[in-house]
Amino acid sequence: MVANTAILVSLDFGAPDYAESLEELKLLAESAGVRVLALVEGKRQRPDAATFAGSGKVDEIAALVEELEAPLVIFNHDLSPAQMRNLTAKIQTRVIDRTMLILDIFALRARSHEGKVQVELAQLKYLSTRLVGMNMDMGQQKFAVGARGPGETQLELDRRKLDRRVHLLNDRLKQIKRHREQQRRSRSRSDVLSVSIVGYTNAGKSTLFNRLTHADTYVANQLFATLDTTARKLFLPGDSPRQVVLSDTVGFIRHLPHGLVAAFRSTLEETAQADLLLHVVDVNSPERNDQVAAVNKVLAEVGAQHIPQIVIYNKIDLQGLSAGVRRDEYGNIAAVDLSAKTGAGLDLLRGALAEVRDAAQPQTPTEVWHPLNDH
Repeated sequence: MVANTAILVSLDFGAPDYAESLEELKLLAESAGVRVLALVEGKRQRPDAATFAGSGKVDEIAALVEELEAPLVIFNHDLSPAQMRNLTAKIQTRVIDRTMLILDIFALRARSHEGKVQVELAQLKYLSTRLVGMNMDMGQQKFAVGARGPGETQLELDRRKLDRRVHLLNDRLKQIKRHREQQRRSRSRSDVLSVSIVGYTNAGKSTLFNRLTHADTYVANQLFATLDTTARKLFLPGDSPRQVVLSDTVGFIRHLPHGLVAAFRSTLEETAQADLLLHVVDVNSPERNDQVAAVNKVLAEVGAQHIPQIVIYNKIDLQGLSAGVRRDEYGNIAAVDLSAKTGAGLDLLRGALAEVRDAAQPQTPTEVWHPLNDH
C-alpha cells in the first residue's frame, strides 16, 4: 500500500457533461497529490439508495481495493452520510466523495488566516453530518487526502462543541469582513478603480495577475492553485498615471460545493463590490462556454452578476492566434485576446483598463456580456 494513492469511481447517469466531469476528477486528484491506481466506471439510471453504486459495482471496487491494497476510494459524486458509511463498511477502506476532495485541496492551498478559517468552517459543516460511522482512525491520518484540515481534535468533538467551534469561526469571519469593508470604503473615497480577476480554475488568472502587477502569486497547472485573494496596485498609462486595485480570486468549477460558496461568501462578495471584472477564459478549452456559464452562476450567487465584465481570452499562444480587442455594438470593450504567459496583448489590456478608468462611471447593465463567438 502506497500513501496518497486511490481508486477513482465515476458513474454515468446520462448527464451531458459526464466526460468533462470525469476529466476534472482526474485533475482534482492530481491537484490533491493523489496517484490514481485505477478508474472504475459504470452506467446507471439513478443512484442506489444504500451504496450509490449498487452491489455489483461495489463488489468490483472491493476486489480492486484488495488487489491493489488501495488506501482510498474517491467517488466523482456527492455521497450521503449513510452511503458513505455503507461503502466504507463494504469496501473496507476509506471512502470520500467529490466535495471532500475539493475541501481537501482547499485545505492544502489555504495560506492566509482568512482562507484557513473559511476552509475549516466549510469542512466542519460538511463533516458534522458524517462523524458517526466514519473511520475512527481518520484523525490519525490528518495528512492523508480527505483528512486534512480540522484533524483529529475537531472530528472527535461532540455536536455541542462542534457547534461552538463553528460559531467562533463565523465570528472571526465577521471581523474579517468588517476590516475588508473598511478597506473598500477607503478605496472608494480615494476614487480608485477596483478590478477583480475571475474565471474557471486553471484558466490562467494568477499568471495574468502576476504579469500585470509583477507579483509572485503561486502559479501551477493545477485546479485551485490559488485560494487566497490577493490585491495589488496597478498603474495605468495616460497623461497622468492612474492607479487601480487589481484582485486575484479563487477559481470556480462546475458543481462547486454549496458549503464552499457559503463559507467563502465574504471573499467572493469582494468581487460583487468591484467596479469591473476581468473574466479569464482558456481559449483552448472545448468547454469554455460551459465554464463561462459556471463562473457566471457563482457570480450570481454572490450578487456580482451585474458588474461589468471584460472577457479575457487567454492562452492564444497555444493556437498561434493574434492578440486583439473586441468591442460590442456600442463601441465598448467586450473582450481582449492575449497570452498571459508570453505577454502578447497585455498592452492592449492595460489600454482597455485605462479607457474604462478614464470613462464616466457606467450605468449598471441589465445583462452580463456573454461570449457567443468562438475562436
